[in-house]
Amino acid sequence: MVKIDLKDRRILYQLDLDSRQPLTKIGKKVGLKKDIVSYRIKRLQDEGIITDFWTLIDAYKLGYIVFRFYLVFQYVTPAIKSKIINYLVKNKRICVVNEIIGKYDLGVFLWLRNINEFYHFWDKLLDNFGDYLEEKVFSIYVQWFTYRNSYLLLEEFKKSDRSDYEITGGKGKIVEIDDIDYQLLNELSENARIPLIDLAEKLNCSSQMVKYRIDNLKKSGVIQAFRVGIDTSKLGLKGFKVDVHLKEHTKRKHIINYIKYNPHLEFIGTSAGVSDLELEFVLEDSGKLNQIMQEIGLKFPSAIRKYEYFTTPVIHKLRFIPELY
Repeated sequence: MVKIDLKDRRILYQLDLDSRQPLTKIGKKVGLKKDIVSYRIKRLQDEGIITDFWTLIDAYKLGYIVFRFYLVFQYVTPAIKSKIINYLVKNKRICVVNEIIGKYDLGVFLWLRNINEFYHFWDKLLDNFGDYLEEKVFSIYVQWFTYRNSYLLLEEFKKSDRSDYEITGGKGKIVEIDDIDYQLLNELSENARIPLIDLAEKLNCSSQMVKYRIDNLKKSGVIQAFRVGIDTSKLGLKGFKVDVHLKEHTKRKHIINYIKYNPHLEFIGTSAGVSDLELEFVLEDSGKLNQIMQEIGLKFPSAIRKYEYFTTPVIHKLRFIPELY
């Protein structure tokens, strides 16, 4: 566990609000000079607390859909497990690869255009590793809400910052983009803080044109936010994923409206399959999680039939758009 002070937490919080904002702007908000902010960010990176700067992209608006599957291994040695994970991470259509402690061993998300693309991928996966997969659980992700890392500033975060970023499949018109836009999104997925001048060089156009395209992608909702990746284990915290099975499905929206203001909540998901409601928290331990779930139960008696939770200690891949070929 690495100890950080309030200034560090404020910097992390500002980077989560907008990781592309200038250091001078962050400095004014946290009460530090630009050079000190730069030094602290570099130190947080060297200590492994800041893992990356990532861009939240709504690839649904580009015509993609999300297939998610959980895997349970059998007859797997550490070497074979590593081989499976590397195989999945290298696939350019896969956006998330998570190790799991609990009911499953691995969680994987893919951005694909249709069911045929998924079958083609799945057929190859089984050819290579089918003997090592004891259980496979599929679902289609249809909606999620992401929230700010308010747990960084429990005493002073703004309630207005809890406004969610909604990413929903099948809602709204498809946004048409060209190859330059796609390449721009690809670069921003790798590093949300990459300077305009570097982007201009990579895209062979002017900095003004890059800024214009970024602004348009934000206006269309394709780019939702520029954020910061944090290794919460360095702060003595864990990520908990909760699958909630409801007895009264009509209470689902009410539960969402209630729990979304909890500063430890990072994510609410909806999938066709697995569970009725998926919640993700950053907490100290499972005791805190059970306390939150009990509070939901008291607020909405008889609404929840059961819930299951697990942790995701290692994220091997996280991006919100397929990689360019």
